[in-house]
Amino acid sequence: MSERRHRTQAERSAQTRTALLDATIECLVELGYARTSMQEICARAGVSKGAAQHHFADKAELMASAVAHLTTKLADRNTPREGRLASGPGRVAELVDLLWRSYSGTLATAAMELWVAARTDPALRAAMRPVDRALGRSTLDRLAAFLDDIPRERLETLFWLTVNLARGLALDAELGGDPQRRELLLDEWKRIATALFA
Repeated sequence: MSERRHRTQAERSAQTRTALLDATIECLVELGYARTSMQEICARAGVSKGAAQHHFADKAELMASAVAHLTTKLADRNTPREGRLASGPGRVAELVDLLWRSYSGTLATAAMELWVAARTDPALRAAMRPVDRALGRSTLDRLAAFLDDIPRERLETLFWLTVNLARGLALDAELGGDPQRRELLLDEWKRIATALFA
């Protein structure tokens, strides 16, 4: 019979912090930034308000940390999982699909809530800018390793055009836009991008 190992204080602290960050993302998706409160986050994380204040001084600090937490999760999703991307022209279309999946869905919804809120919240905007830039740089560095035959400048153009299209289409999805139109637009962008960048 193996002995049950007790978690260290550092492990318990990390688990509490992660629970608070995951609960913050969940609240952002379900309630939006304006209706996300420390009380609701603590309830969902299963921790006391005192425990939350031990990790984060206030909501602004928690939101800034949630941005970094989101960045890590999005960066993980932005990297091809198995080996290199497909060879030949199909790689560009595969990259577009990868970025669409990364910048849409639950995590992207939470990030979008924060980006919109940052427009009128200077503290949040200050926290968002460096994190958003870091996400772009790290994603480009990871993709460059898989697309080493595309010059970095061209890859950056393809990346930012695709990311901005994906963000716009993700917002369209949030507002109830036509899913068939989004699919057609993505297919058209894949066709154009393949012609331009393959």
